[in-house]
Amino acid sequence: MKRIVAGARSSPLSRAQVEEVRSLLLPLRMELDLIWVETVGDRDKKTSLRFLEKTDFFTRELDQMVLAGTIEMAIHSAKDLPDPLPQGLSLWVLTAGLDPRDSLVFRRGFAFPEDGLVATSSSRREGVVRSLYPKAHFVDLRGTIGERLALLEKGVVDGVVVAEAALIRLQLTHLHRQVLPGETALHQGRLALIGKTENRDLCSQLAVLHRP
Repeated sequence: MKRIVAGARSSPLSRAQVEEVRSLLLPLRMELDLIWVETVGDRDKKTSLRFLEKTDFFTRELDQMVLAGTIEMAIHSAKDLPDPLPQGLSLWVLTAGLDPRDSLVFRRGFAFPEDGLVATSSSRREGVVRSLYPKAHFVDLRGTIGERLALLEKGVVDGVVVAEAALIRLQLTHLHRQVLPGETALHQGRLALIGKTENRDLCSQLAVLHRP
């Protein structure tokens, strides 16, 4: 069994994503040795994501570790990838992924109020919800999926917009929600394996998993 030293964010969602990657690697007789990392995006829960969608906010530390040789591969949510990638790094694998849509989650037993308060840090997501609920109000919200949903259950907000793939991976599809129409973030629901451009041997071994 070939072992790959990889890095990923330490959030519950990231850990679920890593398990998904593990399952893809098993038929290739590969296993992961994981290093869990908190990125600047995990530590900074105040900065709005409205203008940061293609920066390295959630990927910086992991990509630096790849370039330094501390890890061979970084596992990212593909929608978090900066554009362009840092020099010296390449996208080795883009997985097929899960449902790419967004969902508006609200408390079970409650209809979403027409003028409800919706938590989202995305201008795009806000626009979609506003098209359905023109009287809705919006507030930025950061943190893990669990932290966001906790505020919903406490009644701090009436709705939270969450990627449907995140709900699937965290086994939260029992939550009361409305799947939103329209386009979503590029590659939402898919995972990205990032490595050094020069490491062509490992890249070629993983190429069978790539779904461009």
